[in-house]
Amino acid sequence: MASSALSAAIILAAGEGTRMKSSKPKVLHTFAGKTFLNRVMDSVAALNPGTLAVVVRFQGERVAEAARSYNEHVTVVEQDDKPGTGRAVQCAMEQLAANGELTGSVLIAASDMPLLDTETLGALLDFHNNSGNGATVLTTVLDDPTGYGRIIRDSEGNVLRIVEQKDANSSELAVHEVNTSVYVFDAAVLSKAIKGLNSNNAQGEFYLTDALETAKQESAVGAFAAPDPLSVEGVNDRVQLAALAKAHNLRVCEYWMREGVDILDPQTTWIEDDVTIGRDAVILPGSFLQGHTVIGENAVVGPYTTLIDAVVDEEAVMERSRVQESHIGCGTNIGPWTYLRPGNEFGEGAKAGAFVEMKKARIGNGTKVPHLSYVGDAELGDHTNIGGGTITANYDGVHKNRTVIGAGCHVGAGNLFVAPVTVGDNVTTGAGSVVRHEVPSDSMVYSENTQHNVEGWKPAWER
Repeated sequence: MASSALSAAIILAAGEGTRMKSSKPKVLHTFAGKTFLNRVMDSVAALNPGTLAVVVRFQGERVAEAARSYNEHVTVVEQDDKPGTGRAVQCAMEQLAANGELTGSVLIAASDMPLLDTETLGALLDFHNNSGNGATVLTTVLDDPTGYGRIIRDSEGNVLRIVEQKDANSSELAVHEVNTSVYVFDAAVLSKAIKGLNSNNAQGEFYLTDALETAKQESAVGAFAAPDPLSVEGVNDRVQLAALAKAHNLRVCEYWMREGVDILDPQTTWIEDDVTIGRDAVILPGSFLQGHTVIGENAVVGPYTTLIDAVVDEEAVMERSRVQESHIGCGTNIGPWTYLRPGNEFGEGAKAGAFVEMKKARIGNGTKVPHLSYVGDAELGDHTNIGGGTITANYDGVHKNRTVIGAGCHVGAGNLFVAPVTVGDNVTTGAGSVVRHEVPSDSMVYSENTQHNVEGWKPAWER
């Protein structure tokens, strides 16, 4: 495989991305749940390069920290104040050469192409290694090439040069084949080619594309067209980001529909790449499936439901709810308007209904929390029913304390459980009870409150 000959990969992540008009670097914006840089690093790392280098400059420490969090083996290269992609590669090659002479192929990729995939890069490497080129440019053909460097070929189809948009004349601007800012160089050719770069252009930058002129003097410069234009589409502003994200999401929805999932409205359903959905599941409009969410067969999600790193077993129903890092058992019903914070575990056939909030709660088989309740740091046994307006008071100002309510309990409306507290099995509680102490199994507990009526409280003129 071509990746075995890949001695180094250099990812360019030094730019500010001014057109994003953001306080953070462009490469740290997210796409389908991961940053641009994370996605590109993952795709490149899958080729097993001898060295994976990321070049940083704008907010360099922030970008470097992110890169290390994505791959602990990354080599971070700091670009100096001289601008341009050519200068970025010069800095990278200087640092890599200090660790020993490079031989074989060197891959160079921009980090603002969130759909750049390992398959495309592998095909590029295969083409380069089999062609004998000193350098190979990854290209694509666009209906609207505005903003991209144009590929200028000779009469035999060889690459003559790449002209940046701002430096191109009218005939060059008419070319639709564009540079993707992804290249493979022979290491020796690249080392020689970048030494002679200068900044004699409209932007006063060191262009990596100028290195192809030197590469042509050493050996042939080829071009490989990416089979899928979306895989090499760059993002320069938020309009492009939204358009690319929508196009990608529609492909993801189409994939799952072909796998046997009902998605009623792909235009309003957003599914991130690491989500898994079982056959005959139904995804209703307005649903957002994020992270490593897993949805079982015949489950129903939506409408207007957000799942983040959730596990939903078969035949569960989730309606108008937000669920994060929770496990929803088979046939369990969640919603509408339910908020499940991280750490919940539901058994089979359970329920968390309207305006219920939970966190770090274990809910037994068949247990129901129908409405208007908060259950936190709690364990509810099987087939227990929680009356509306019930609260587990788990926080004493210092510690989060646990509430345990046994199986077969009937909890009245408006109950308050002051944790830590344990309630046994088959307990019935009266409406409005405040439970502060342990309740043995097979008991009934209630709070006796004295009601006081004050007549004539409202002045006559206010009546």
